[in-house]
Amino acid sequence: MNRFTLPRDIYWGEGAIEELRKLDGKRAVLVLGGGSMRRFGFVDKVLAYLKEAGIETEFIENIEPDPSVQTVLKGAAKMREFEPDWIIAMGGGSPIDAAKAMWVFYEYPDTDFESLIQPFSFPTLRKKARFLAIPSTSGTGTEVTAFSVITDTEKGTKYPLADFNITPDIALVDPALAETMPPKLTAHTGMDALTHAIEAYVSVLHGPFTDPLATQAIMMVDQYLQASFGGDKSAREQMHYAQCLAGMAFSNALLGITHSLAHKTGPAYSTGHIPHGCANAIYLPFVIQFNAKDETTAARYALIARHIGLKGDSDAALVEALCAKIDQYNSALNIPHTLQEFGIVEAEFLQKLDHVAELAVGDACTLANPRKITPPEMAKLLKAAYYGTRVDF
Repeated sequence: MNRFTLPRDIYWGEGAIEELRKLDGKRAVLVLGGGSMRRFGFVDKVLAYLKEAGIETEFIENIEPDPSVQTVLKGAAKMREFEPDWIIAMGGGSPIDAAKAMWVFYEYPDTDFESLIQPFSFPTLRKKARFLAIPSTSGTGTEVTAFSVITDTEKGTKYPLADFNITPDIALVDPALAETMPPKLTAHTGMDALTHAIEAYVSVLHGPFTDPLATQAIMMVDQYLQASFGGDKSAREQMHYAQCLAGMAFSNALLGITHSLAHKTGPAYSTGHIPHGCANAIYLPFVIQFNAKDETTAARYALIARHIGLKGDSDAALVEALCAKIDQYNSALNIPHTLQEFGIVEAEFLQKLDHVAELAVGDACTLANPRKITPPEMAKLLKAAYYGTRVDF
């Protein structure tokens, strides 16, 4: 038996955040990232709509990129003081992911973080509050997913927390918020959305409910991402919807080792954090080459290639065309093609190689990858992504 879970309500289109006027509750905590939502006037709008609904609002602000366990615990403590019946998270993936994790510790103060690392092990939520998400970036899909990515800064690793309990109750997918994204963020989040859709489509848990969402998202990214990167507002709107569709797909089909690698290498090197979407864009062609050694998976990649109009006289040729297309996206979006090109120092990369590979194999996303992988194979895959060599094992 399988399960398919989405938010109860998804409001989309220009002005979707006006639905806050109709929210039924007494107190809401608004979780925010940096200052962009304030600078562009969206916080004032949200406060006005909540006031109209008769809801008192408290803030948890300045959630950092890749939110930490410490940030989550501090936010949960503030929630316990204020006792909201709505948790509203607005911004990119970081504040929404952080708010999801805070929600658990708000309702269950005695929970320890280690117990949440095991996928689908959360206690039952909604005893104290419901959850509403308003995304401002077009990549994570977290406004409709059962996932939250939290960083343990002491261990230098990211943990993808997974449980249908943290799927938001309401998502407001308003493209006006996404119009504020700078080009680099547009590129990285767009490739994150593409990776979500492709990994969901070949996941061991894919099915008839997730496949249409994944393929539609892939076709929309192919059609609109580059124009969105160039600043086209109509394309930016369509990308906001595409990433939401991809989120619905992977929340239910799960992901694969592209994300395992991105989670474990993102914070691993002293030369600087690798942005999540950028890491996915780098790894994706190499992972496709690895997974396509399995004939059934190669056939599914070939179907993706056909959906976006690529040509080839065999599944192998179509897989090659798909990898080449992803390389073209990266070139057009100014994304590095390898870890070496990104700037990771070779000596440090090699010194940490085996440890990072082992962590990536242990990542929760590895479980749904269509081809099994060992730590030595993951290390070889990482080396291919570092030097830009072909994956032939």
